[in-house]
Amino acid sequence: MSATLLLKNADLVLTMDAERREIPNAGVFIAGNEIRAVGPSQDLPQTADETIDLTGHIVMPGLINTHHHMFQSLTRAVPAAQDASLFGWLKALYPIWSRLTPQMIRVSTQTAMAEMLLSGATTTSDHLYLYPNGSRLDDSIDGAREIGMRFHAARGSMSIGESAGGLPPDYLVEKEPDILKDAQRLIETHHDPARHSMLRLVMAPCSPFSVSEGLMRDSAALARAYGVSLHTHLAENLDDVRYSLTKFGKTPAHYAEDLGWTGPDVWHAHCVRLDREGIALFARTRTGIAHCPCSNMRLGSGIAPIARMRRAGVPIGLGVDGSASNDGASLLGEARQAMLLQRVRYGPAAMTARAALELATRGGADVLNRDDIGHLAPGMAADLAVFDLNHVAFAGGHHDLAAALVFCAPVPAAYTIVNGRVVVREGELTTLDLAYLVERHNRLATELVEG
Repeated sequence: MSATLLLKNADLVLTMDAERREIPNAGVFIAGNEIRAVGPSQDLPQTADETIDLTGHIVMPGLINTHHHMFQSLTRAVPAAQDASLFGWLKALYPIWSRLTPQMIRVSTQTAMAEMLLSGATTTSDHLYLYPNGSRLDDSIDGAREIGMRFHAARGSMSIGESAGGLPPDYLVEKEPDILKDAQRLIETHHDPARHSMLRLVMAPCSPFSVSEGLMRDSAALARAYGVSLHTHLAENLDDVRYSLTKFGKTPAHYAEDLGWTGPDVWHAHCVRLDREGIALFARTRTGIAHCPCSNMRLGSGIAPIARMRRAGVPIGLGVDGSASNDGASLLGEARQAMLLQRVRYGPAAMTARAALELATRGGADVLNRDDIGHLAPGMAADLAVFDLNHVAFAGGHHDLAAALVFCAPVPAAYTIVNGRVVVREGELTTLDLAYLVERHNRLATELVEG
């Protein structure tokens, strides 16, 4: 890592700061892992240990992914799960996932992170909720450290199998005391609450249809005792809502509220079917939502009322979701899809391109309960994404460079900088041998699916 890094002469720096400044012919000066200055190139320090001339590029905050299941990158486009809704999709894949190994967890984590880094993402959460054959969350954590991505590692869990009225097969669930013990170990071993932290732990029971109410309460208590965040799936589709009403006699929002799963330290994935009362609750309590538009479309779950939620004041970020229900991991792609879906539901004024970019940056930081990422300003973590405006996808779109990032087709990042370290340079990953990683990943994917 260079002690100082100067990015200069960018056609536009999209700060996403409090004033939402968009600065032409500008740059960013970085010292160590922190931004020291943002502004017109002529106003920045003119010398640094490394200088990158970004003429013909746009600079923005690193994109933030708030929901993923990285192990699922081993099971993209599996035929049996291609045309199913959520519950059928899960039942088709559970038997395959039961063959996961520690090596598969580590390699799939790095593959998923490589894909995101190459598309301009700098921070990601991952929700790992099954641990067959000796797999541990540590396998993901080790992979993240090597590749160099800022990571919120969510200790997921499933404790209610089919025999007890849950959805997952009994052979994939864990005993609740074991779940809590391992979560405590992980927090004590790995969680870093410091500003600019590269690794934070999250408590994340999987879903209302795979864990008990007791585990939800105990997880919330443990998380708050250690000051870590909480994450789960909620109200993803109509089947999910029906399960909650039948099993618990409550809407998903009331279920969350009764179990202590609201507040600024909590975010829920999807919430496609959150009702008006639930939206008001989440706004009042500052409970976050990870919006996953591509996955919601892929599984036919519906269109989340994001425009209505934003007007109400609900914190919202974007998630690519697992690669078995999206089959891709581009945050710019999710921002574009989020904008387009809201327009389908509410009309062309429902979401602007800049609002979609806000979901992918400041919104994600808010959902992850962080104030040190998501916009470019002195004192913020040095996380940036840089895109080449000479890419054919932007041809003819230079009339509004910021909007072109969303309206035009998603493009790969020219540079991705995480914590002051250039991890993508001129479109190439710098921290791992990508060709070797992909070869290993494909070999392991074949082994997993074919058994």
